[in-house]
Amino acid sequence: MEGALILPEIMKKFWSISFMPITWPYILSLIVIFIVLSVVFYTKIENFYVFFPQTDLEITPDDLHLNYRDVYLNSLDGEKLHGWFFPTDASHPVIMISHGNACNISHMLDYANILTKKNLQVFLFDYRGYGRSTGAPSEKGVYMDAQAAYDYLVNKERIVADNIILFGQSLGAATAIDVAIKNHIRSIIIEGAFTSTKDMSKTMFPMNIVSFILPSNYNNLKKIAQITVPKLIIHGEDDEIVPFSMGKRLFEASMDPKYFYAIKAAAHNDTFIVGGKKYFEDLAYFANHSRLP
Repeated sequence: MEGALILPEIMKKFWSISFMPITWPYILSLIVIFIVLSVVFYTKIENFYVFFPQTDLEITPDDLHLNYRDVYLNSLDGEKLHGWFFPTDASHPVIMISHGNACNISHMLDYANILTKKNLQVFLFDYRGYGRSTGAPSEKGVYMDAQAAYDYLVNKERIVADNIILFGQSLGAATAIDVAIKNHIRSIIIEGAFTSTKDMSKTMFPMNIVSFILPSNYNNLKKIAQITVPKLIIHGEDDEIVPFSMGKRLFEASMDPKYFYAIKAAAHNDTFIVGGKKYFEDLAYFANHSRLP
């Protein structure tokens, strides 16, 4: 009978431990551990939230019968990047498009197809880890990749810097802004841009708990104040990912000349659909004239 009592005694001890009253020191200890782990592993956590590399090219320019050049270029640290250059008249400005975090250049072919018919040339490129580009993305890495794309246009395609317009969507806005503060360009367009990942963390649980101690990486708000060329800032009024208020803050932090284009009823990924024909007409007009009509 003694042996039969051992299991009940063990269960009693288990339940007494499991249902111990949770004290404030215990809760504070868990909070401290969470904060420490968040800081120590922040770069990995940030990359997890920021990058969603898409490697499959769902469509190519050949499918749309577009005139293009298949491009491979090297980033500063040796990663091999892939892109498509869509030439038109050599005198036409070039829009260099930096796409968002969850697509690749095959998802941007509508832009190439439409904008090349509006007296523009287009350059699409993939960051490391996206499409056919090698490597794994990081903040430093995608900045280097965007710089490599700019260098390709200037050095290989012989595009005059005054004819280069940077266009960055969402994450791509950060790379476009970084290129803009380091190089001569004609103008810059950003769409669905966030102010910084620190500010974005305030909108996401559980990172909002520790947002007060996180670094302001991808600090678009600080950098955009340094850009002197004309700026077009686009944001969907119903953006469910990057708050509309962030687009307004970026506009307010910018120096003139600047233009704000709010797209009514547009979310984060459907601005070109909701905006329709006018969206592309305004993009092309700004690229060609450095102002809105």
